[in-house]
Amino acid sequence: MDSFWKHLPKPFFALAPMADVTDPAYRRLIADYGVPHVTWTEFVSADGLYHTREKKGMKDEENPLVRDLQYSEAERPIVAQIFGSNPETIAYASELAATLGFDGVDINMGCPDRSIEKQGAGAAMIKNPELVKPIVEAARRGAARGKEGGIPVSLKTRIGYHQETMDTWLPVVLASKPDALTVHLRTRKEMSKVDAHWELMARAVALRNEHSPDTIILGNGDVKDLDDARLKAALSGADGIMLGRAIFGSPWLFTDRKPNDISPTERIEALRTFAQYFSELRPTKSFHLLKKHIKSFIAGWDGAAQLRGILMEASTQEELDSILAALKP
Repeated sequence: MDSFWKHLPKPFFALAPMADVTDPAYRRLIADYGVPHVTWTEFVSADGLYHTREKKGMKDEENPLVRDLQYSEAERPIVAQIFGSNPETIAYASELAATLGFDGVDINMGCPDRSIEKQGAGAAMIKNPELVKPIVEAARRGAARGKEGGIPVSLKTRIGYHQETMDTWLPVVLASKPDALTVHLRTRKEMSKVDAHWELMARAVALRNEHSPDTIILGNGDVKDLDDARLKAALSGADGIMLGRAIFGSPWLFTDRKPNDISPTERIEALRTFAQYFSELRPTKSFHLLKKHIKSFIAGWDGAAQLRGILMEASTQEELDSILAALKP
């Protein structure tokens, strides 16, 4: 298997998976303005993908969770992120990702959401290190069923659960020889309530070098923009940097354009395009999900707060378009 990970520049910059943020609509908008070196999907439940077909008899193309995995060619290389703690369902989801043409599959071992942890998935994996190897092996088996030679399997995790335990946890993860590993530089307990511990990233790189030197390693947490990403890569030795929350209101993030260089007109037009993509690609999702984006796009100029307040009342794309159309002279 010729992994795309081996052909990326160093450092490279990746789009983080964020639930109800990096959905197919927003990723398409980002690709319009400046595609990252690697794109992640939102995470999708491996159990949900499996049981919707096996128990409900629903075809994959009818499964709403599969619709969450749609992507455009402009987003390549693109990685499907899944979560779960059952090797059988992980294998199925990985097979599906390969069949759908994804460039890689990533297993979430760091999400702190309690409903996901109750399934033994996400950050709960940190407390059950014996699950790592069978889960990764299952993902590889499934990927090989979906595509001859398989697709790369990567992992995303944190530096510990209640406290930082990198020296014991990361060697377990690296023993499975993932193609890539993203380290979110906070513990599960810290959530996003403290600054990411970037002073620890060089140690994560050293652990990678010792236990699995062929694994590509990325750092994640509180990265402001590409300049900040470049600095963090230089200081830590990470191969790549993943950017997450900085993407809010900034589909230009993966270009070298500065926020002050982007006019209100450009921001409004980007929001309009995003709403169109959302209506087209997410027809069963509540328009309410756009409101977190409205807050980010419509900010930073005189009159923005008033316009934002009006737009927050919109409940359909048509209402939003009507409000924005009234702005034109």
